[in-house]
Amino acid sequence: MSGSGAHLASLMLAGFRTLVDATMEELTRRGHPDFRPVHEYALLAIEAGAASASDLGRSLSVSKQAAAKTIATLERRGYLSVELDPEDGRRKRLDVTDRGREVMRMGAAIFDELRAEWAKTIGVERLDSLEADLERLLGASPLRFDTPGWMT
Repeated sequence: MSGSGAHLASLMLAGFRTLVDATMEELTRRGHPDFRPVHEYALLAIEAGAASASDLGRSLSVSKQAAAKTIATLERRGYLSVELDPEDGRRKRLDVTDRGREVMRMGAAIFDELRAEWAKTIGVERLDSLEADLERLLGASPLRFDTPGWMT
């Protein structure tokens, strides 16, 4: 069975979208109705060292203004704390809060639950093989923080 490259890309994107949408729906049921995929990417980038709106914008491939808006939203919703940098009062320090870490852990657990459902559908060995093949093609760490900016 051979398909086109476009069909393969569509299937891979649909798989990503299906898992993300199901995770967002479950996060809503578990008390995080205001959390969005871009928020996850932002929190991951901040944990990886994005220390300002400019840094976050570069990490996500969005404008500084869009990054600042995301930071304000995450702070307002309790996922992020923003404080003046004690060493440089012109800069703000970004820290993921306990609530932010909680939603990230919850999201990861939901992805694991969804993976287990997929394994029930096609079998653990086939899913493990698919994952191994994708890692071989994409590398072991395919996540890029700039996915939100790339998708727009």
